[in-house]
Amino acid sequence: MNRGIKPTFLLFALLGSIMLVNLVLPICNLLLHPDWHRWLAAIAQPASLEALKISLLSSCSAVVLMALLGVPLAYVRARANLPFKRFWIALVFLPMVVPDLAGGILLLQTFGPNGIIGQPLDSRNIELTNNLAGIVLAQIFVAAPFVIVSSIAAFSSVDLKLEIAAATLGDSRWHIFRRVSLPLAWPGIAAGLTLAWIRALGEFGSTLIMAYNPHTLPIYMWVKFESDGLAGALPAAFCLVVLATAAVGISMLLSRFTGYADIVTPFGKAAGTGR
Repeated sequence: MNRGIKPTFLLFALLGSIMLVNLVLPICNLLLHPDWHRWLAAIAQPASLEALKISLLSSCSAVVLMALLGVPLAYVRARANLPFKRFWIALVFLPMVVPDLAGGILLLQTFGPNGIIGQPLDSRNIELTNNLAGIVLAQIFVAAPFVIVSSIAAFSSVDLKLEIAAATLGDSRWHIFRRVSLPLAWPGIAAGLTLAWIRALGEFGSTLIMAYNPHTLPIYMWVKFESDGLAGALPAAFCLVVLATAAVGISMLLSRFTGYADIVTPFGKAAGTGR
């Protein structure tokens, strides 16, 4: 049997290596010929720092809102006896398959000055475009599915018997959620939040339509690319790669303190299993 498996394993390893190189090479190539002095000087420019500030503020705000709204939605989807469950999950997946620019146009049609939501607010001098609110809306649209899908999987993996046992002891649904379900599902939720933050931080297309100004870091990178070419865009690209790498690194570090080394990072098992 081992003689039959070995060639298959080697073939799969070869095919997988080709994919891995395709994924990693562009990032590694960024660091093959670094110009640290120029890159750091470019990032230290006021416009670049402002774009970085806007990106961090908007992406962190979006993640908080995604957690407050998306995690409860995932819990209901995982535990409530809802009709058409596959239909609801399909709705969650839709923003992931809609092209970014198309998503931005749809958001502008809804939340813009003439939109079904934007128009009543605009009459009260509340704008949802070309400001921080527009950026956050765009980021939530593209990144929230990561939180919801990961949270559904995390809550679904929690043993229902534990919740039933807590209920027989007199705990309310809220206490069961807070003391049993959420702690056990948290590693999977954290993985989704990490992915969502990285996705929100790098969002370009929808933000371009909803809020060109103020510039987020991806839009600033595009502006520099148009004006100065590849050399002008590389510092912002480097900054985004560093932030994404730091997010994954922090997630892996936190896993050591939670006892879920294989799950708090985006590369893990199902939630609810520890060491």
